[in-house]
Formats: sequence, C-alpha cells, structure tokens
Amino acid sequence: MAQAQQQETGLETHGIRNVARVYWNLSVPALYEEAVRRREASISVAGPLVCRTGQHTGRSPNDKFIVREPSSAEKVWWSKVNRPIEAAHFDALHQRMLNYCEGKELFVQDCFAGADSRYRLPVRIITEQAWHSLFARHMFIEARDAVGAPFHTPEFTVIDLPGLTADPRAHGTNSEVFILLNFAKKLVLIGGTSYAGEIKKSIFTVMNYLLPLRDVLSMHCSANVGAAGDVALFFGLSGTGKTTLSSDPDRGLIGDDEHGWSDEGVFNIEGGCYAKMIKLSAEAEPQIYSTTQRFGTVLENVRMDVASRHLDLDDASLTENTRGAYPLEFIDNALPSGRGGHPKNIVMLTADAFGVLPPLARLSPAGAMYHFLSGYTAKVAGTEKGVTEPKATFSTCFGAPFMVLHPTVYADFLGKRIARHDAKVWLVNTGWTGGAYGVGSRMKIAHTRAMIRAALSGELDNVRFETDPIFNLEVPQSVQGVPTDVLNPRNTWTNASEYDAQAKKLAAMFIENFKAFEADAGTDVKAAGPKQF
Repeated sequence: MAQAQQQETGLETHGIRNVARVYWNLSVPALYEEAVRRREASISVAGPLVCRTGQHTGRSPNDKFIVREPSSAEKVWWSKVNRPIEAAHFDALHQRMLNYCEGKELFVQDCFAGADSRYRLPVRIITEQAWHSLFARHMFIEARDAVGAPFHTPEFTVIDLPGLTADPRAHGTNSEVFILLNFAKKLVLIGGTSYAGEIKKSIFTVMNYLLPLRDVLSMHCSANVGAAGDVALFFGLSGTGKTTLSSDPDRGLIGDDEHGWSDEGVFNIEGGCYAKMIKLSAEAEPQIYSTTQRFGTVLENVRMDVASRHLDLDDASLTENTRGAYPLEFIDNALPSGRGGHPKNIVMLTADAFGVLPPLARLSPAGAMYHFLSGYTAKVAGTEKGVTEPKATFSTCFGAPFMVLHPTVYADFLGKRIARHDAKVWLVNTGWTGGAYGVGSRMKIAHTRAMIRAALSGELDNVRFETDPIFNLEVPQSVQGVPTDVLNPRNTWTNASEYDAQAKKLAAMFIENFKAFEADAGTDVKAAGPKQF
C-alpha cells in the first residue's frame, strides 16, 4: 500500500525530489523510534513522548499570511488576522523549501480532515521531524480508516520544515517564521517554528474557508452528546475550559476543538485532541489526565526529570502553554464516528478576569449573535509582556485567527441554525469571582460543571431568571449544587461599588468592540449587548 501510494501520488507531484528517504505513514511505535533516534524527543516513565518546541511555544499569529490570488481574493476577510502576501514571495519560499528537502529524510502522513465523508478533505502532511508526523497522525483522521479509493490523492498539502527560515526582506514575511496558505495551489508552507499546533490550525483555517462555501458552518468548538442523543456545543478561546468541560464521563465526546455543522448535524473535523496540560490533575480532569499516563500521547514542553523520567505537570518554567496530543480513542467515551445530530444546547465560554460576568446566563437568539461576534475572554497579568492588569480580548466567532471569511458569514450561519433547530444558548463564565484577578478566585470547576449539567438537562426550564442591569443577561436565580451568591457576581464582592465600576468598564469595552459589526448586525443584535452608561 505505501509503495503504491508513492507511485501514484508520490512526493514528485509536490516538486520534492532527490530526498534521502521518505517514511510513509509510519505507525506510532515506528515514529517513537525515529523521534528518539533523532534526539527529537524522550520517553517518559508512563509512556508519552515528551518533546520541546524551542523558543516558539505557541502559535505565531503575526507570521501567518494568505496568498492574494484571483480565486479567493474577493472571499477572504482581509484584516490584521488574514494578511495578504504576494504569490511571488510564496513561490520563492516554496522553491527554497524544495531545495532544502534535497538529501533530507522526510515523513509523510496521508489523512483526512472531516468525519463526514461528504465534506471530508484529503490532506497530506510532509514533515522533517518524526514527532510532527506523529502529531499529524493523531490530529487528523487516518486514511486507512476511510472508505473510498485505494490511493490517497491529497486535495491540500502541508509542508512543515522547522529547520528552514525565511528572510523577511526577500520573502515579504514578518520574521523568520512563516505560515503561508495558498488556496489556488492548495498548499500550506510552514517554517521556522517547531510548534506543532501550526499544522493543526493551518488545516482548520483551510476548512473555515471551504466548508461555508458548501453550506456548512465551520466552528471553533468542542462537542459532546448525552444518552438521549442531545448534542451540545462548547465555544471558547484558549483557557476557557472548552476541552475540559466537553470531556464529561456522562456524555459521549464527539470532538474537543473543531467541528462542522451541516444539514444533517455536527461532525468532528479532527481525529484527535490537543489539550492544555498545565496543572492537570486526576481529580479535576480524570479523562485528560489519563492520557498523560499512556504510550502514544505526545507532550509538548512538559517538564520531565531527566533521571527518573517522571513528569511534572505543574511546572510552567518552559511555558504556560504545555500541550498534549492524543487520538480521540484515548478518551473512553469518545464516539468513533465523530458525528452527532443537531445541537440542543450551545455553550459560549468566557474566562472573565475582571470578575464581573455572571457564571451562567441564558442568551436570546439576538444575544447569541452578539456574543458570538464579540468572542470575549480576558488575559491576565503576567501572561504576556506588558500586561499588568486584566486585558479584555475579543476574538470574533471565538476563533478570529482561523476565520478566513467575514465574521458575519459564520454568524449568519449560526443564527439560522439556532432558529431552525430551536437550540438554547448559554454564556458561561469560567473566570474569576469575588473580585478581579489577583483579588478574587477562579470559579470552582465543580460549580461550573453543575451549572452546565443543569442547563443541558433542562433543569433550568422552570427556574426564575432575572436580567443583569449592566450586561443585559438573563441570570438563573437558583442552580442545584451551586451557592445562590455565586450566581450573582455582585454579591461575591466585598465592595459593591467597586464591582459596579469594574462591570461598567467591561461593558464599555464590549460596546466599543462591537462598533466593528454594527453596520452588518441587526438592531436587535446590537440591543442585546451591555447597556451604555
């Protein structure tokens, strides 16, 4: 099979020639061996492969560009997120990569993005590092799992060469790092960074371009399903608890990060999970924690004792953004199909470091559109250079860095599907209570889980709600297992006037941010946001 693949759609079709050796679709054990042999990684005492990404421990958003070319130029939402690069610069870097590959050993994974065969995208991931090939094997759906043609013909290809850097003056890039997407050539070029997440997110970006053109909503969200077949979606930015809260032992996991919503229901775009590992515990997150104790998991920037090979998941000395990649099947109640019906509930997660948003609120359809377009969360002091107090972050559609089309395209899709399937929408704050970051405390995960279970079960259907006077949100007045005071954040502050001042400050930030969408949003959507003071 592997030899046939080389003959039918080998690397020559990508312009790659004169390589020393190509490793086609190696198994997990074989990739372990190659990664260790090349000194790319070490094996921990419990089995995971432990890797470091060097100076780049997260995505490099300022180094991502889209080629401006006729087939896609009028569709792309050109912005500080989707920045153009000229085709000539792309071609020059592409040729440089082809030259770089000569004499090298390369790894190839042939796989798919999309669990629904109608919208499945055949992809090929070409890497120079064995552990990046293993990462790709986990993140996408293996070609052997698909029913179809005997040969894998990729419709999009990623060439990932961390050892090759760009010359900004010659190639029009921002730095030596580059993540370049070319929709005409169906090609992604990645160089100068060993952060494996760039591979995953580049294909997600591609799907965010292709799926809406086929009447499918692409979403940066996790999804699970209850015993009765009730599907729930969890939108949220990094650090809001999207992966944690969707991994519920009482519900089947469809996927933890990227999904499509078609006329038939929800489907996972990926074949694996990419979870944050910092301060992970067996008590709070047993399912995800268990993946750190088994062979096959890839751990990024997690500290390991060199002698004993024991992991220290609490050590953030390399980065707060420690990560683990593993196949979906490592979660006991994951659905092999990666598919579910239409959502009954949609949860929008935010980690409010200002400590003023209610921990749970019900959103009207217009409110859902307002908060989807806003995509609010907050960064806290110390997470970035120069951040000394909570910093509001608005990432439209809860995933602006990956949304290629205008945000209103995705919002319009979501609004119509919410109406068509009568989905309930909830805003859940997993951030701070009793004060802002540095004064208050993080919302207890047990309370958050209790609130989400109450929302998904229908328990709140007969509960009294009151409207928050500042944020214009419908807040439940009782939730089983949650202290009443917690539900109203103003009651958790020792000084109510300080709460009011902080809440009005955040409300003003929402209003200012939403000005970018006022021209395209209806008056009902604008009116669903916080009040002006």
